[in-house]
Amino acid sequence: MTEPTRTRSQAAEAAEDRGSNGSANPTFGDVVAARFDRRDLLRGLLGVGAIAAVVTPRALAAGAAQAAQGPGTRFPFEEIEAGSDAHHHVAPGHDAEILIRWGDPVLPGAPAFDPRNQTPAAQSQQFGYNNDFVGYFPMPGAADPAAHGLLVVNHEYTNEELMFPGLGRQDTKAADFKGMTRDLVDIEMAAHGGSVLEIRRQDGRWTVVPDSHYARRITATTPMVLTGPAAGTERVKTAADPTGRAALGMINNCAGGTTPWGTWLTCEENINYYFSGALPAGSPEAANHKRFNLPARAYAWGRYHERFDVAHEPNEPNRFGWVVEIDPFDPTSVPKKRTALGRFKHEGAAGIVARQGQYVIYQGDDERFDYVYKFVTTGRADSGDRDLLDSGTLHVARFDADGRGTWMPLVFGQGPLTPENDFASQADVVIGARLAADRLGATKMDRPEDVEANPKTGKVYVMLTNNGKRKAGEVDAANPRADNRFGHIVELTPDDGDHAAPGFTWEILVRCGDPGLAAVGATFSSATTKDGWFGMPDNCAVDGLGRLWVATDGNAPSRTGRNDGIWAMETEGAGRGTGKHFFRVPHGAEMCGPYFTPDDTTFFVAVQHPGEADEEDPKAVPATFEAPATRWPDFDPAMPPRPAVLTITKRGGGRVGT
Repeated sequence: MTEPTRTRSQAAEAAEDRGSNGSANPTFGDVVAARFDRRDLLRGLLGVGAIAAVVTPRALAAGAAQAAQGPGTRFPFEEIEAGSDAHHHVAPGHDAEILIRWGDPVLPGAPAFDPRNQTPAAQSQQFGYNNDFVGYFPMPGAADPAAHGLLVVNHEYTNEELMFPGLGRQDTKAADFKGMTRDLVDIEMAAHGGSVLEIRRQDGRWTVVPDSHYARRITATTPMVLTGPAAGTERVKTAADPTGRAALGMINNCAGGTTPWGTWLTCEENINYYFSGALPAGSPEAANHKRFNLPARAYAWGRYHERFDVAHEPNEPNRFGWVVEIDPFDPTSVPKKRTALGRFKHEGAAGIVARQGQYVIYQGDDERFDYVYKFVTTGRADSGDRDLLDSGTLHVARFDADGRGTWMPLVFGQGPLTPENDFASQADVVIGARLAADRLGATKMDRPEDVEANPKTGKVYVMLTNNGKRKAGEVDAANPRADNRFGHIVELTPDDGDHAAPGFTWEILVRCGDPGLAAVGATFSSATTKDGWFGMPDNCAVDGLGRLWVATDGNAPSRTGRNDGIWAMETEGAGRGTGKHFFRVPHGAEMCGPYFTPDDTTFFVAVQHPGEADEEDPKAVPATFEAPATRWPDFDPAMPPRPAVLTITKRGGGRVGT
C-alpha cells in the first residue's frame, strides 16, 4: 500500500507498531507461555486446543453450558449483523440519535458551521474534532439525574485531509505540509482539547441546552497549571514559562474518567505527533524523548509555534502526556495537569474507591510493549480535598507466570530509582515514568488501552488492542500468531478484593478474532455467533448491572468483513466469554466513548474519523474532504464527514441492552 492511502489515524497506528520500549523486560506473551506446560500446548495449538491453552477451565465449562442453553442470558437484546456500510446501526428496539457533531455550536454566540470557510475563532467556539472519551455528570438538584446533566467530551486529534477542502494528507514526505498555513494550524489547535455541554432529555430525546453558562471549549492554547511532583522543576520550565507551572493547552486527549467528587479526568496520549525539530547536541532530554518516540513530526505546528519545535524548547514535551483534571461545573476553573499520575501515552483514568477509602485510578500506556499502571491516593476519596490527586503512589504491573501479579511502586529512592540510574527526584520518576517502569522490570503488554474496574464484582478489565510487533519466532501456544492483530482482554482480581493491595491474580478473559478460523486462535465462548466476535478491543464501559461493553478500533472490513462498533461481553456465569454485537459505526470510523447515565437508560457513544479509507485494502482510494468513504452523519454533498456523539436509548424506555 502506498503511503498516501493512509489517513492520520492509520499512519499513527503504523508508526506505533514499532514501539519504543527497548528494555529486556519480559513480554506478556513470555509470561503467558511460561504459565502453561509447553509440551502440552504443542500437542494442539488450534481450535479447542488453543482455547484450553489460554482460558481457564471455568471459562471452558461456561462456554459449554452457554452453548447448551443459548446465548445472551444477561444481554437479551437482538444482535445486529456484523458488516460494513456508510451508516451506523444499533440493536433492534433501540434508537441511536446524533447529539452533536464537529462544528456544531458549543459556546453562546458560536457561528454556524461552514466547512469551506473555517476560522480559528469559529472553531474555538464549536464542537471539536474526533470525539473520544465521553463522561456524564448529573445536574445537582435535577428532578431526574439521568435526564439532565453535563456531558464532557475529549477531542483527540485532527485529520486535515478530511477537514479542509483541496488539501489531502499533509504529513507524507511528498507533501511535507506544503498546504498547511498558520490559519489551518490554528484551526487544528482549536479543534483539539475538549468540550463541556449541558444536555437534557425531554419527551424521550436528548438535546444540547443552547447558551448554557456551563458550556466550555478547552483547546491546545487554554491556560492550565502543572501540579504535583514535576510542577516547578527545571525539566518543565521554558522561556515562556520560567516558573514551570503555567502550561498551555492539552493535546491528543484519548480516553478518560470521572471522579466521585465531580471532576473530569482527561488523558493526553500520543503527544509526540505534535513536535518537530531536533534536540540540541548533548541535550539531557535525549533518552527521555527517544523513549516517547519524540518528535514524530505528524503536524506542522512547530513551523508556526516555536514551543512545538524541540530545537527551541526541548522541555515543552515534558509539559504534555499527563492526566488533566477539570471541574466541568465551573467554566472559569483552570485545568490541572496532575503529574503525580505519571507521564506516558495515557489511555483512560477510570477509578474506584479502595477498602480504606483511597481512590485508585487504573491507566494503560497505549503503545506496543508498554505497561499497565495504577495510582493510589494518600487521602480518602470522601475527604473533600480538591487536590487529592497530587499525593499518592504510582505503580506499574508485573504479571507472573503462575497467574499472580504485583503492583510495583514508582517511588524515587526505592530500588533502582536512584541518582545512579538518572533519577534525581520524584519529578524525574514521573516525567520519565516509562524509563522508571523499565528499570523495575514491568511486564511488556500488547498495547494496553482502557482499564476499567467493575464495582459489582471487583474485577478489573484490561483492553489489549493488538501487537503488530510480534515476530514469527516469538509465537507460542499462548500467543499462537505472529503479527497479533486482534488483541485480547485480561481480567485482574485484586488481592482480598482491595484495589489498593499490592498483589493480584490474572487470567485471559478472551483472545479476540474470528473463532471460526482455527489459525487465529481466538477464545470466545462457543455460544458466540458469527456476528458476536470482534477484534482490537479499545475502550470499555461497565453498566449498573456490572455488564461489560467493549468498543473496538481497527476492524478493517477488507480483513475482518466488519466495521468497528460495540459488543456486549459476558464475564460471569454460563455465558462467560460470549460476545454479542450491539452497535456498528460507518465506513472508516472508530468506536469510542461508551458511557452510561446512572440508570443505564442512555448509552453515550462517540464516532470519530468517519470517512477514512480502508488501509488494509490495496485498492482503496485515499480519503479526502472531496472523496471520503462516507459523508456520515449528514449525507450532504456540501458537508464532509463529521465526528459525532450519539445517544442510544431503548424504544419505549428502560435499561439499554435489555
